[in-house]
Amino acid sequence: MVCESLVRSRTFKKLFYVMIILFVRIYPVFMDQGEDIPHNEVRNWALKFGVDLWQYGKLLTRMNELQRKYHDENIKVARKDGLILIRDMAKEVQNMMSFKIEAVRRITESAEQAALTPQTDNGQPFRYYNAKRLNSFGPDGRPAEGTREMTLTPNPHFDHLPVNTSLSTVLIPPNVEDYDAEVTNAIQWSEHLDPLFIHNYEDDPSLSWQFFGSSTGFLRRYPGIAWPPEDMSTVWQRPRNSRNVYDFRSSAWYVSAATSPKDIVILIDNSGSMSGHKSNLARATTESILNTLGDNDFVNVYKFSDITEETVPCFKDMLVQANNENVRWLKESLATFKSENIANFTAALVTGFEILHKYNRTGQGCQCNQAIMLITDGPPSSYKEIFKTYNFPHHPVRIFTYLVGKDSSSVHEMHWMACANKGYYTRIENFDEINEKVLHYIEVLARPMVMYQTDHPIQWTPAYVGGRADSFLNDKVGQLMTTVTTPVFDRRNHTVRVANLQGVVGTDVSIDQIKKLVPPYKLGVNGYSFIINNNGHVLYHPDLRPLQSNELYEDTLEPQYISVDLTEVELVENENGPRENHSVLLDLRFEMIQQKEGETELAVKIHYDNVRRVTTRRHKYFYTPIEGTPFSLGLAIPEHYGMFELLAEQEIKHSQRNVTDYFKGNNWKVHPDWVYCEYTSGTSGEQWFRTAEERVLHFLSRSRRPGWKWMSLRPRSPSQREHHHQTTKKDKDAYFCDKNLVQSLVLDAMVTEELERHNTRTEDTQQGHQIFGLTLTFVATRSGLLRWTDHVSPGEKPPQPHFSETNVKAMDETWYKRAVDQHSIEPESFVFSVPFDSNLQENPLITATHAVFVEHNDHRVPAAVVGLQYQHSKLASLFQNITSKCAETCHKTCASDKLDCYVLDNNGFVIISEKTEHTGQFFGQIDGTIMDSLVQDRIYKRITVYDYQGACTNSKSHYSADGYKVKPFDPIKSFFKYLLKFLILLMAKIQVAYGTAIAYAQDEEIIYSDYDTNFEYPNGEDVMGEQDPIIPPPYTNTPSFVPPYESDPMEGVDMGQFGVRPCDRKVDLYVLQPDKLNVSGQSDPLKGKLTNCHVTACERPFSVQKIPYSNLILLVVDTLCPCGSKQFSIAPQELIYDTGNGGCLHKPKDSLYRRRPPKCINYHPEESEINICGKASTTAVSIASLIIISVMHYILALLS
Repeated sequence: MVCESLVRSRTFKKLFYVMIILFVRIYPVFMDQGEDIPHNEVRNWALKFGVDLWQYGKLLTRMNELQRKYHDENIKVARKDGLILIRDMAKEVQNMMSFKIEAVRRITESAEQAALTPQTDNGQPFRYYNAKRLNSFGPDGRPAEGTREMTLTPNPHFDHLPVNTSLSTVLIPPNVEDYDAEVTNAIQWSEHLDPLFIHNYEDDPSLSWQFFGSSTGFLRRYPGIAWPPEDMSTVWQRPRNSRNVYDFRSSAWYVSAATSPKDIVILIDNSGSMSGHKSNLARATTESILNTLGDNDFVNVYKFSDITEETVPCFKDMLVQANNENVRWLKESLATFKSENIANFTAALVTGFEILHKYNRTGQGCQCNQAIMLITDGPPSSYKEIFKTYNFPHHPVRIFTYLVGKDSSSVHEMHWMACANKGYYTRIENFDEINEKVLHYIEVLARPMVMYQTDHPIQWTPAYVGGRADSFLNDKVGQLMTTVTTPVFDRRNHTVRVANLQGVVGTDVSIDQIKKLVPPYKLGVNGYSFIINNNGHVLYHPDLRPLQSNELYEDTLEPQYISVDLTEVELVENENGPRENHSVLLDLRFEMIQQKEGETELAVKIHYDNVRRVTTRRHKYFYTPIEGTPFSLGLAIPEHYGMFELLAEQEIKHSQRNVTDYFKGNNWKVHPDWVYCEYTSGTSGEQWFRTAEERVLHFLSRSRRPGWKWMSLRPRSPSQREHHHQTTKKDKDAYFCDKNLVQSLVLDAMVTEELERHNTRTEDTQQGHQIFGLTLTFVATRSGLLRWTDHVSPGEKPPQPHFSETNVKAMDETWYKRAVDQHSIEPESFVFSVPFDSNLQENPLITATHAVFVEHNDHRVPAAVVGLQYQHSKLASLFQNITSKCAETCHKTCASDKLDCYVLDNNGFVIISEKTEHTGQFFGQIDGTIMDSLVQDRIYKRITVYDYQGACTNSKSHYSADGYKVKPFDPIKSFFKYLLKFLILLMAKIQVAYGTAIAYAQDEEIIYSDYDTNFEYPNGEDVMGEQDPIIPPPYTNTPSFVPPYESDPMEGVDMGQFGVRPCDRKVDLYVLQPDKLNVSGQSDPLKGKLTNCHVTACERPFSVQKIPYSNLILLVVDTLCPCGSKQFSIAPQELIYDTGNGGCLHKPKDSLYRRRPPKCINYHPEESEINICGKASTTAVSIASLIIISVMHYILALLS
């Protein structure tokens, strides 16, 4: 028994020792898992880091002293009356626009009179200022042959280009010849417009380019300019043909002035005979027609063979507004054509008439002009019964016919269709003649307006990106522009009844000039203005982000118009889904389009920093019409602080000190785009200032002179003057000064200058630089003043680029706006941010800003924003020092490998991390699993933003497995295809030569058809009009035979495969919800834990603590459990819609309300007397040749 008990005792001891050893081994793991994260220390770390930054920032920015100094002045806080404010602003915009309209009308009257004056012919060659033949000199320094000299001086007002303000110049597109008699005559008489151009510019120096676009194809533009404009080199160095002016006659500013709105149905023959070259001609013709349409027009494109169907399936049974988006979809649909079967012209024509009649009956579309464009290689009949049924006797629908290809056997049918239906017949054989021949339909639609002679409708174009802005900023990017135009009629008497358009006159209007009249300082921080037109499209808006650059405009003067709707820039907070518009927003849009006055409220999403950050805000909206224009002005002002304004000014005349003393030194700037004072006369406009600060100092000095007056009222337009007398030339020193803004600027300068004089102690600054890495303190005020102080060690250079070079727009800067918004969340706090590309910078900086509010009568408004910039490395070191210590015993700190610690901002971006490469990145890309948990715990709120102005790349792949298969007969097939194409082209050349010989040998034969005898068919002389002179072809070294591969530029080309395209995008952004975390930082951190994220069933705890006095949180994550990490992306993703409507992948905007233009001139009772409807000539064609060509085409199709 004793032995047995002894054995048991020894066994128990062995087990006991084993248990102890196991306990010693396992205990640390249990301790680590048990302790998880030292939550109390996390709270202490966040508290110390936040308090240290707040106390130091408060000391260095002297925010309390700045607030006290404002209160020491005689300040008032007054409630804004939004309706009174917007009425005054709308009157100023209306006055400015009236100036432009009056200028255009004066040019119209002068042009119509000048065209009546007979031009003298002294037998000498007519010389004029051709923009492409200016100041060209040979190697000997003498002017080159055909050139003229003109003094050109760079002018910031005109795109910073060299111009001559005493003359205009003529710009001629490549397809227009100046030796044509009509062109020469129009160039000659239009020279008489120069004195009026000059007078208009002197009367209104804010006028931009003035021009006359002749219907013959040239553009006379004032002031005079060389083309290419910036190229002033010698003639042998100048690439004369590299940049040509586009043919403006297809542009919206020309077409909308020349014609009233129109509903267009384009019918394209897609039958088997329309293959190859003819199909490409038809598509190019369609695209040319589409290019002439604008936002006031409606259109659809149908292809027909045995059936007739829309080229865009989701445009079924409808006409769509010819905005950029819809026109792009229609153009892209042309690439899907496949010629097959036999054309059913009856069904196609009936479809066209039915849709037009339906729109006319139901009040849809433009309710003005209606037309069918028929594009085919020839119908078998004239289909008179269809036209008699649908269009006779009143011809509500005009018919324009386009016969494509070499076959002329159907000329008389196509000619009859057009002439019997108030249209125009056109024959198209080559690509280079398409644009010119499409323009005939514009001449026809202009006839009723020309025949009335009295009404010259004023037209405003949509916005577009024009030349470089007249700004003090160095970027000189393209500026938003609009154009106001009106038609010029031919009032001459002709032997044959005609109704000719002489052209269109107009002037470009800088939208920056419009925005100057709606001063942002009156709206306050986070307030903004916008303008929409009768289509609901914005003329300008802070979220308008044009996809197009101004490269095409600078190269050719061709504008690319923007049709962004109000619903695409005002993003409602609680929207149901993409393009599911909120009723209140639609009501606002409707009222503005109807040009009513009113106000409303709406909660919206505002995004910053290229759609990386988002916030929500409730706005009050005020709106009113701009009388005499299609525009309405809107204001959006934040609730609460936005509805009050700070009235604090320093009266300059009563100032004891010279006010320029407040602006000493080089450490201050003013908002470069705000108008404090400016000269308003053309001659004084030559006193250009290098900087906005120079201009402010100039006028402040003038204000001290005797007799100074505040010229705070801009000149009135003739329509707003009490007495409509002749305007006199303005005083060369005429100027405008915004008294309220200037005196507010002086008071802000006075307050901040005193702060600078009593600057912080040097030892505080040095200590701050060593501990916090302070490099800069600054203050920006509500008057646009920025003042800064560099805090760098002696001999150390400030960071480059300097803060003052890229942050000069005060309340328009993102850090200013965010600081003001943060004040309502946590009044005593800084907003911290880092650049998104911090991981690519050598020494990134952290910017911290705080809004200084002032109070009066219990109302608080923001007066300024103070800020600091820290070296990121120093602040990160401070953070690491704080988080590597524990007040009590702890086993884990941020310095250990067991914890990862992050400082995140209120949008989830990393401010500080142990890995510097994380700086500036969105945390969801680093650890999406934890970010997802933070969202699930409602620490961050996910906000979906729909970007309706997105840009998506075209990533279409055309590779297939067949591409890698070797096909031995392919070379033989290719040879035969080439040979057949060669023979077809040769036969076509022979036919053309044969037809030309016939045409010269005999008079043109007009083919008459038997149809309604009441219709007076024109005779040959009426149709032909004046014979164009036959110009011998210029000598060229190029061979007459062109290889077939160059003759069809559209063949096989997918027009949408290159570059970027507009698209809708979706992105999920995140906003901190501080209510979920105690703002004071005194409560315990929010504890979280990831479970079941690994096969070992381990857990991954984390701790979140609000960092007090900031927009930051401290996130501490345990690293022991190797949980997998998914990623959250904030990169926008393209939205692919499935509307269930023919598989259409976008949502049409045509259901949105629009208001038609007020005038429609589409009928004149005497138009039937005009018998010009296109030339119809035929030549004998060899039947054998046609058979041979047809057989060749058939064989070629088989080989393909």
